[in-house]
Amino acid sequence: MNITALTYIQGHIRLLAPGIMVSLVVAIAVTFLSQQYHAPVMLLALLLGMSLNFLSTDAKCKPGIEFSARTLLRIGVALLGMRITLEQITGLGWKPAVLIAILVVATIGVSVVAAKALGFQRSFGMLTGGATAICGASAALALSAALPNHPLKERATLFTVIGVSALSTVAMILYPMIATWAELSPHDAGVFLGATIHDVAQVVGAGYSMSHETGDTATVIKLLRVAMLLPVIACAVMIARMQNGEGFKGKRPPLLPWFATGFVILAGLNSTGWVPPLVQAAFVDLSHGCLVVAIGALGMKTQLKELRSVGVRPILLIIGETLFLMTLALGFLKAQLLH
Repeated sequence: MNITALTYIQGHIRLLAPGIMVSLVVAIAVTFLSQQYHAPVMLLALLLGMSLNFLSTDAKCKPGIEFSARTLLRIGVALLGMRITLEQITGLGWKPAVLIAILVVATIGVSVVAAKALGFQRSFGMLTGGATAICGASAALALSAALPNHPLKERATLFTVIGVSALSTVAMILYPMIATWAELSPHDAGVFLGATIHDVAQVVGAGYSMSHETGDTATVIKLLRVAMLLPVIACAVMIARMQNGEGFKGKRPPLLPWFATGFVILAGLNSTGWVPPLVQAAFVDLSHGCLVVAIGALGMKTQLKELRSVGVRPILLIIGETLFLMTLALGFLKAQLLH
């Protein structure tokens, strides 16, 4: 490496370091608070980040905050591939896989139609529907990263993350009660929880609060939903390209973003069985850490007055999506279509 390149790298690191360090401090703080008070870490990262939004206009911090909100976000999404293996998916059999595919497609489809009916762009329905149908805040961040830039995209992303994080916590408490009321077997209760609760942590908490079998089933079903992230991202990008961004500004996105390619490669590598458990766990933790840092940085870029102006319609949309997904999944299970 020549001296010119080394000097450029050092200068770039010095430029980004203050903003990255601030975002990292936010992530460390909210991780501690989340562990102490059992609150959703993504939601805490957003709230703490928003309380520090004055830093996003600081000349020293701004470049690193932008880097954290954009590049670290994409790295975190790519590393999500280490959560799943083909063996986990095939071990479920074809019926749960078909159920998850139907739930995801139906929820996103209804969300897009409902968003348009409420006066929003279809891309907003794709964002909220994908977050509801797949894996909550992680899916919202991944879909947001895949879509072209738009003046309202960051505000829409932050609203979606807040909404799915809050609803996921509510679902973690209420859905085990619904499963008990519906007299679902431990296996079917696991399918129900894994197919409907937004975030992975809440799925695990709800599943193992019922039984070990329910927790195991819920976790694997949830990972199957995570695997749906790639085709949904690809579809979102294709739709955006065909519609020329539906009002988005900037160049059209590539057909398969680099972080989606990384997701596939890591999922395939994880499926080989060659990755030691400690390494796999380290990648998953790194993915989680990158996403927490990124959402804290996104919070710092957000003005509170922007979120206050969203109105009631987006709230109704995301609650309606959640209720639709829950009702549809429960209907399939009560009809015993998986037996």
